[in-house]
Amino acid sequence: MKGLFILDKYSYDVIYGQAERDDIGRLVEVYAPPQTIDSVKAQPSVLAEADVIMSGWGAPLMDAAFLAAAPRLKAVFYGAGSIRGFVTDAFWERGIQVTSAYGANAVPVAEYALSQILFCLKLGWRYALSIKRNGCYPPREEVPGAYNSTVGVISLGMVGRRVCELLRHFDLHVIAYDPFATAKTAAELGVELCPLGDIFRRAEVVSLHTPWLKETEGMITGAHLASMKKNAVFINSSRGAVVRENEMIEVLQKRPDIQAVLDVTHPEPPAAGSPLYTLPNVVVTPHIAGSMNRECNRMGRCMVDELKRFLRGEPLIYGISKQMVAKLG
Repeated sequence: MKGLFILDKYSYDVIYGQAERDDIGRLVEVYAPPQTIDSVKAQPSVLAEADVIMSGWGAPLMDAAFLAAAPRLKAVFYGAGSIRGFVTDAFWERGIQVTSAYGANAVPVAEYALSQILFCLKLGWRYALSIKRNGCYPPREEVPGAYNSTVGVISLGMVGRRVCELLRHFDLHVIAYDPFATAKTAAELGVELCPLGDIFRRAEVVSLHTPWLKETEGMITGAHLASMKKNAVFINSSRGAVVRENEMIEVLQKRPDIQAVLDVTHPEPPAAGSPLYTLPNVVVTPHIAGSMNRECNRMGRCMVDELKRFLRGEPLIYGISKQMVAKLG
């Protein structure tokens, strides 16, 4: 079979390291240099021989015109997360297989969440920001700590499940909200399922992992945040649009005891002059939870493994159907 890389240069460099490129070159004939959206638009004939496409961030829209130029295309290996940005109805109608490295990208996101959960159970940001702001140590407060405290996890997708698995190594009580989760799933993860409102009322730290879908926009309201315990912490490493940001800001202004750790916002970055830049109880990180630099090689390796399965005629572990896209985001 013949293969082609189509993604932006940065993605090619960080996702597919030399070892991954060498392995792909041994598995399929890579018959042309790496392509980008612009190069394919300028010369669509380069697609004519492609049986498989290796891609990542910067994937081209695979609409009817693109697919007409790629008559042999059988599978796309997307070395990143969501595929919503490039699949179309025409793509699904062709019956092309597609797989994504969303499972591999979940690893660093879950690690980020774990790091913040444990740090925030010590009120770490509250202390650190106070010292930086005031130039002296603040009075000691009662902290929840990582023993017999309650952590809330919202959504048990790939990332949420992994967070729960990591939390099993600590002496914590984990509660979770996911309308699609079964009692069996909860038992396997060692979590207690409960309504969304209970997550905010009961947990010392709440970690959000809901995908951004039409149905989930604005799912987290100001009322949820206002119901949190004293000194509770809200962590968002999913998507900013899942939270009603103006309502969140209003609550944080009224409740300086609540801490927010936001790796994502909406818009991203926050608009100039947003209170998120200056509120003393807000920490914003620039969307760093997902795969970065060497971590991206994990996604490339995942796609190499999926390519091997495809060539052996085996099911793809991370294969995605049209129905799954609506749930995964």
